[in-house]
Amino acid sequence: MTHLTRRSLVASGLASAVLAYPARSATAREITWDDLIPPGVPYAEIIGEGEIDVINDTWNPVYDANATKMNEALDGAYIRMPGYIIPLALGSDGVTSFILVPYVGACIHVPPPPPNQLVIVDTKTPWPSNQLWDAVWVTGKMKTELQKTQIAQIGYSMTADFMEVFEW
Repeated sequence: MTHLTRRSLVASGLASAVLAYPARSATAREITWDDLIPPGVPYAEIIGEGEIDVINDTWNPVYDANATKMNEALDGAYIRMPGYIIPLALGSDGVTSFILVPYVGACIHVPPPPPNQLVIVDTKTPWPSNQLWDAVWVTGKMKTELQKTQIAQIGYSMTADFMEVFEW
């Protein structure tokens, strides 16, 4: 009969937790921004014309119906994807809610990308505010759901389980 000490029981539990986490993130399907567009819809068909808003000095894009079509195969998928952070909720610990965008500055100084090229992300572990310009990998469960924010219309949402700096 084997007796477990409290120390060995705690060590065993910690080892299991540490080993289980990488295994879970290893099962994430790695995707690119092109994967957010439904199969058979070329990127060129999701952006339409637009107009200049002279008063606010902005460009207002006009998207066609393909811009709000989502890749339904990603609904509920556990994925890993790269992108850049546009903060929505920024506290002293960092960012806990943000829009993941395909390129630096999207939604800030230029018109936002089409809805099917934006992901709203919530994370329990704040991303450091001194790393907002870094490209990141975000791993978590994705949902297809069209939402409208003050910044843009967004086609996907995600709960981040894990984030890390994107290395080139």
